[in-house]
Amino acid sequence: MAKSDKEKVLEYHIGGKIGIDVTKGCETQHALSMAYTPGVAIPCLEIDRDKELAYTYTNKGNLVAVISDGTAVLGLGDIGPLASKPVMEGKSVLFKKFAHVDAFDIELDVHEIDEIIAVCKAIAPTFGGINLEDIKAPKCFEIERRLQEALDIPVFHDDQHGTAIITSAGLLNALELCGKKIDEVKIVVNGAGAAGLSCAKMYRELGVKHLYMCDRKGVISTDRTDLNPYKEKFAVETEAKTLSDIIKGADMFLGLSSAGALTQEMVATMAAEPIIFALANPVPEILPEEVLAVRSDVIMGTGRSDYPNQVNNVLGFPFIFRGALDVRARKVTEGMKLAAAEALAALAKEPIPYYVKAAYHDDNIEFGKEHIIPKPFNKEVLIWVASAVAKAAVEEGVARVTDYDHNAYREELRCMVYGCPKKD
Repeated sequence: MAKSDKEKVLEYHIGGKIGIDVTKGCETQHALSMAYTPGVAIPCLEIDRDKELAYTYTNKGNLVAVISDGTAVLGLGDIGPLASKPVMEGKSVLFKKFAHVDAFDIELDVHEIDEIIAVCKAIAPTFGGINLEDIKAPKCFEIERRLQEALDIPVFHDDQHGTAIITSAGLLNALELCGKKIDEVKIVVNGAGAAGLSCAKMYRELGVKHLYMCDRKGVISTDRTDLNPYKEKFAVETEAKTLSDIIKGADMFLGLSSAGALTQEMVATMAAEPIIFALANPVPEILPEEVLAVRSDVIMGTGRSDYPNQVNNVLGFPFIFRGALDVRARKVTEGMKLAAAEALAALAKEPIPYYVKAAYHDDNIEFGKEHIIPKPFNKEVLIWVASAVAKAAVEEGVARVTDYDHNAYREELRCMVYGCPKKD
């Protein structure tokens, strides 16, 4: 990064990126008496009588905790809780900017599984949901699972599920364009960390039957004795040892590994009309221009905004929490995640709003090989994903709201996005 660019970034971050705003007037003695003593005792007693009223009389129903111990930060690794704070603040910005959800970043200077769980359980009454962030695998799996079991609010580890949801949407649309059936395709996932394992799990739930994973030591096969319990679930019987071996004839490559992991020679051996999601950042496993130099029948996505089909987690977590919070969900289920993926896939086929085309200086954006995933600036994502998640939560019986009206909720979200028409 050039020095001038570095200075601009640092200047942008001076003082942090989030703050607290007061939502009710407090300019008079009477208002002060309602905001604090003696008036505040009244809602306190109401909540003491009925705990669910905390969603009515406090900000609990629109507040998410972004929690990290700083052990797996972006591409930076284990930089600790304090150095991770700009990232967690950024996550809070995205919650607010894209889905109108308030979020507090909470960086923990504890790292053992039991310690992190204890802290989360202790602060849970404050929040309507918990977003676990940048906690290294495999401990992140147990932390999320145990918190989901112990708490009655959604706990969501975005590093796992966000990428799975977005790539699942892309996969569904890419297969439709290629005319391939999901139960017949061969998929290779390179990278068996939190995101890779979650993607593999969701692909299986979508109906994928021929799935292979690779880690730093090669193909995850049944003859390996060094696998943890999470990787063992995806071990297959095969003689293939390396990515180069297993990629032959593959219909899809998902990269969650490192720059250069996929070579042009490997791409050449893939099946007709292959799908390549090369998501290593900032440099993908292979660049789109390198792929196109080998073959032109590829549908490709990366994690970068300067190429088509950006796999960006901001398409997922803000809206998943928006829907979950609005129906006061007790957890985020697999059905809610699948509903989010299917909503994103469906939205990508809809006419592209004019403001999206303007943002990307492209009047020709439409559903096709270079647009299988909605753009992050498409405001319709809030409406489609949040409502799909909310509906799934109600149908699966994890919502506290009992009078859910799907069409009315979509209209509420539309007002949130575009503003409500003025009433006479």
